[in-house]
Amino acid sequence: MTRIATTPNDRGPAAGNAVEVRGIVKHYGATKALDGVDLTVREGTVLGVLGPNGAGKTTLVRVLSTLIKPDAGTAFVGGYDVLRQPKQLRRTIGLTGQYASVDEMLSGYENLYLIGRLLDLSRKDAKARAAELLERFSLTEASKRVAKTYSGGMRRRLDLAASMIGRPRVLYLDEPTTGLDPRTRNEVWDEVQRMVAEGSTVLLTTQYMEEAEQLADELTVIDRGRVIAAGKVAELKAQVGGQTLQVRPAHGAELPEMARCLHDTGIAEATFSADTGLLSVPITGEDQLTAVVGVLGTRGFAIAGIDTKVPSLDEVFLAITGKSAAPADSAPSLAKEPVS
Repeated sequence: MTRIATTPNDRGPAAGNAVEVRGIVKHYGATKALDGVDLTVREGTVLGVLGPNGAGKTTLVRVLSTLIKPDAGTAFVGGYDVLRQPKQLRRTIGLTGQYASVDEMLSGYENLYLIGRLLDLSRKDAKARAAELLERFSLTEASKRVAKTYSGGMRRRLDLAASMIGRPRVLYLDEPTTGLDPRTRNEVWDEVQRMVAEGSTVLLTTQYMEEAEQLADELTVIDRGRVIAAGKVAELKAQVGGQTLQVRPAHGAELPEMARCLHDTGIAEATFSADTGLLSVPITGEDQLTAVVGVLGTRGFAIAGIDTKVPSLDEVFLAITGKSAAPADSAPSLAKEPVS
């Protein structure tokens, strides 16, 4: 019999938190998939969970959806304890894994209607909700066809619709747009935003940085089973360098002199590249930007152009983890790789 080490927390989650995780640990043999994970998802928001393959993202989702038990730690979802109240918790969540898991022998409509009835919707409500989601995900014309005749993208859309049919308070999306074309991906994003606007909370794991930036209110970065960074997108970008002013002089030969000028005046430390013809100046705000441009102008440097640059989320991810973000369609199967 497996013994679960927990930290008693009879008070439950703090008000306003849809998901609250403290010190979650999970081993697979000698592999520590989760190593004391803490995170919080506020009600009515999207938390993006980023990390390289094997970081522990899917294991975390499986713990929070009661598919596996943690070895230590506590977690509350929708006010319910993952370990003590799994049945009640399951009725408040929706889950879409990395790969579609619909019944391929049923039609699209039958899949959604069946799930609606299993969630105790009336026949009338299950029919209406199935029709609504088929329309939202552009599946109405194919609704009477068995799912095994669907393309991969259509099955994925049906799977997402199935996870949303019960209007879950908390929705887990584990690599939700893997393998989808850009148009369908945008449809999924629209539906996620719609659900959040209606009051749902979303925990999203993804390796598409554009997806994280588009949907997430806050981000948590996991690597080797540990949380290594957390915060809003802008906060994480600020950790790896913030904003950079890029100045293109009219005369490239003046780049070294411009850099010395800024150094001597104490306004900023600049670097330059003869290859790009740009002077790069880290800046902390609009006042410093104005001062840099003003000093260069008063010293007689002719400026051909200026621009500002902030780190992309891909650059942030690389700086924090030391790894490039892998393509989402390279993510391992939930069934085959328990620690992804």
